[in-house]
Amino acid sequence: MSGAVPGGGISAQEAMNRLREAVDVVRKRSELEPRLGIVLGTGLGALAEAMEVEAEIPYPEIPHFPSPTVETHAGRLLLGLLDGVPTVAMQGRFHLYEGYSAFQVAFPVRVMKLLGAETLIVSGACGAMNPLWEAGDVVLLDDHINFLGTNPLVGENLDELGPRFPDMSEPYDRELQERAQKAALELEIPLRRGVYVAWLGPALETRAEYRMLRSLGADVVGMSTVPEVIAARHMDMKVMGLTIVTDLCLPDALEPIDVPAIIHAAKEAEPKLTALVRAVSRDL
Repeated sequence: MSGAVPGGGISAQEAMNRLREAVDVVRKRSELEPRLGIVLGTGLGALAEAMEVEAEIPYPEIPHFPSPTVETHAGRLLLGLLDGVPTVAMQGRFHLYEGYSAFQVAFPVRVMKLLGAETLIVSGACGAMNPLWEAGDVVLLDDHINFLGTNPLVGENLDELGPRFPDMSEPYDRELQERAQKAALELEIPLRRGVYVAWLGPALETRAEYRMLRSLGADVVGMSTVPEVIAARHMDMKVMGLTIVTDLCLPDALEPIDVPAIIHAAKEAEPKLTALVRAVSRDL
């Protein structure tokens, strides 16, 4: 077969070889068979403190793993138990705006699947375009819009992992959403539910762009999440997405970006997200 996988023009066979090399190294460090994979995003890495960590592997020690360049992304793969559930967690993720391809961004999620994870929880930070929402709100993702201009499935298909044309009618699992909503009620955590739009970045949006994205039906905007979710659904993993509103993106009241304030908002909301993820993981 001809064709190429994004990220260096490699063939599907070479992509699978690289994935197996990464999996082999991880398995030499831990015999854990994870059921759950978690992507810990901006300001949300403290969920790792709730894990009984069996192995902590820096990304540079895993073949073909990129290295995060963003502040607050630690760059470690954690394997252990989260409330008794075998879990593999990414403490730090990758973004297209760092110069990585969509294939590279999704690479760790594919490793998670090959290690045994059947469910993926993705988390991160976002800006809210919904005028009824506030900084610090936790949002449960129901759908997304891919505005990144690329897709981790472009190129030769990895037939061993999934079909050429995976269905995306339910990118975020309905049952997991119901569990999260039930847990939020029990924990008395206000939980929004809406549509995420992925923006390439790293420049933030203009007022006109926020108006456009809102008119398309998006509630929140961020620069991650979608490549990992697409790759996970390609491999038939169940996905739950949670994101924290760190700033408001209202065109008629737009203020200059304040990165320390964004990180502060994420950390302030972190206990709520941690409690939700733990409650859902226990149900698994």
